[in-house]
Amino acid sequence: MRVRLETVSHPEPYAAGSGANPERGEASDRDKMASPARGSHVWVGAETGALKGVNLKKKQATNYASSSGLSRGDGVCAMCWGDPSESEILVGCLDRSVKLFSTEKGKFTESRLCPGGDGPFCGLAVSGSAVITCVESGLIKVWRDDETENAQLELAAGAGLCRMRQDPTRPQRLGTGGKENSLKVWDLQRPQEPVFRAKNVRNDWLDLRVPIWDRDLQFLPGSEKIVTCTAHHQVRLYDPSSPQRRPVLETTFGEAPLTALDVVPGGTSVVVGSARGDVAVIDLRQGRVLKCLKGFAGGVRGLQCHPTLPLVASCGLDRFLRVHHLGDKRLRHKVYLKSRLTCLLLSTQRDWEAEEEPPPPPEVKEEEGDALWDALETVPTPAKRGKKRKILGP
Repeated sequence: MRVRLETVSHPEPYAAGSGANPERGEASDRDKMASPARGSHVWVGAETGALKGVNLKKKQATNYASSSGLSRGDGVCAMCWGDPSESEILVGCLDRSVKLFSTEKGKFTESRLCPGGDGPFCGLAVSGSAVITCVESGLIKVWRDDETENAQLELAAGAGLCRMRQDPTRPQRLGTGGKENSLKVWDLQRPQEPVFRAKNVRNDWLDLRVPIWDRDLQFLPGSEKIVTCTAHHQVRLYDPSSPQRRPVLETTFGEAPLTALDVVPGGTSVVVGSARGDVAVIDLRQGRVLKCLKGFAGGVRGLQCHPTLPLVASCGLDRFLRVHHLGDKRLRHKVYLKSRLTCLLLSTQRDWEAEEEPPPPPEVKEEEGDALWDALETVPTPAKRGKKRKILGP
């Protein structure tokens, strides 16, 4: 991506001096020099504008910021990988700038202002050499590899958008949804009209209209199906290949608004997180809850499953990054990151979960054990003395 350059600085530590608090997962200056940015397993964005690289093996987090420093006006609201090799990260900020972070150099290298529309970014994607941005007012822009501030393509997806997602198998397709803005699927090669427009469910048992509020969505791999979660604690599955525009499956979870969603490897279930900190795995074939993940203390804002391993990472308002195992539901990693977190990206390197196994205990042969017992000195056991009874007089 060729963008307008910006003067950047090297990453700053969490605290001045030797700043280190290993119990809370913070890295000292010496550890940062030994742990480059490309060794991070998870990248997390914060409301303070910091990009945090987390090394799960060492349970350390490194803070990366641009030359302007940390500011809530530069809070991170969207992230995506800039290339398939995961050497670049595109970071969308509240000031409507898209910054390019190099995981090999460990610093921000470029920045570009993406004006137009109102509200923060609710989606960020890459298609070839183009960057796709989407804001809350519903304006989607495609920025080509040039220095101009004029986008090559603009789409009006409707006001009140909460999320835009890109189909990983067909990068030219985008899905959008929001408050009173039902699910739509767009094709950038035919941007005049959406290729799929969802229809609201039927009225409830009181014959009242059911409100629309899609908070997150994902494309199912290997099919055209799309799964969404709503602020009214609903999980819905749509199939654009069928003539039905209403959901082909609908289920509910909890009572709090669902805020984040991702597809489990295999595409038969999804993980959803709520604004109250409830996280569950839901089967898309039967529409039932398979299991619930524990240990959360605040609303979930970012959630992503590893594409090959049975792991899911989550972050949110309680300032913790957590990694759970989807098989036994155990909490594998928990790192405190000091700031309220908004979104995350997982590195797909296969050995990121490999940990050093403790050396096996030395085996003791029976012959050596017998010789050891024979060499011990026998200590006689003292005889027990009987208790004296007191004779009471008349």
